[in-house]
Amino acid sequence: MDSVSTYKPLCSSVSRVRVLLVGPVGAGKSSFFNSINSVFRGHVTSQAMAGCSATSLTTQHPERPHAGLLPGKTLSLNLCYVNYDLSNSPLFLLCPSSLLHLYPSAPPPMFNASAPLHSESHGYRASPELKDKIHCVVFVLDACKISIMPEKLEAKLTAVRRKANLLGIPQLALVTKVDEACPIVKDDLTSVYKSPYLKDLDASARLGLPLSCVLPLKNYSEELELHVPVDILVLSALLQILRFADNYFDDVTDRANNCDTK
Repeated sequence: MDSVSTYKPLCSSVSRVRVLLVGPVGAGKSSFFNSINSVFRGHVTSQAMAGCSATSLTTQHPERPHAGLLPGKTLSLNLCYVNYDLSNSPLFLLCPSSLLHLYPSAPPPMFNASAPLHSESHGYRASPELKDKIHCVVFVLDACKISIMPEKLEAKLTAVRRKANLLGIPQLALVTKVDEACPIVKDDLTSVYKSPYLKDLDASARLGLPLSCVLPLKNYSEELELHVPVDILVLSALLQILRFADNYFDDVTDRANNCDTK
C-alpha cells in the first residue's frame, strides 16, 4: 500500500499513469476500480456501477482517478475502461470510449462512436502530449469464460495487442473471478498460485502474453468487509501495472535521448 500510495510516474511531465482496461462485459473492469477504492478507503465501496448484466453497466465516466488514503489525496493513477460489449462491436470500435486513446492522435472521452475516428473528428488532437496517452493496457478476462471465449472476441483483443505493440505500450492481463472458477481457491484464496485448474487456463496463449504478464485477481463483489488475501491480489496487480507504466516511461526517455544524441 505504501508503494502504491507514494508512487509518482518517472516522467515529471506526467502526473497520473493512464491505464486502459480492455475486456468483455462482466469481466470485472468496474469491480477492479471498486476493489482498489475499497482497499485504500478501508471498507468495501461501490463507486463505479458493476454487475453481471448481459450489457455493460458502465455508461458514464470512462476515466476515473482513484481516491487515496487521506482525505483530498488521490493515487497517481487514472483508469480508462470500455463501456461497450466488445463481442457486439465492429472491429474498429473495439472500445468506443477508451481504445482510441491508444492512437497517437487521441481524442477526449466524448466522440461519435458510430464511425471510425479520423482527423476531422470532433476533438481530434494531432499532437497529444505524453500525459494524454495510455501508458499501460490491461486485458481483463473472466476465468470462468476464457475456455469458451468467442473467436471474434479473441480476434478483437489480438487487434488491440497489435496496436499497443506498434505504439510500444506494455500490456498485462488480469484473470478475474478465480474463486468462482476453482473450488480449491474458493475455499482458500491463498492457494491461487497452486490451483491446477487456473494453471491450465490458456489466457497467456490466447492473448499472446508471457505467463508472467497474466495475473490472477479476486475483486470485491459480495463481501461486506475487507479480506487481506483479496487486498493482496488487488495491490499486487496494481503495483505490477505501475511498474509496467514506468517501463513505458523508460522507453520514451531512451528514445528521446537517442534522438538528441543523433
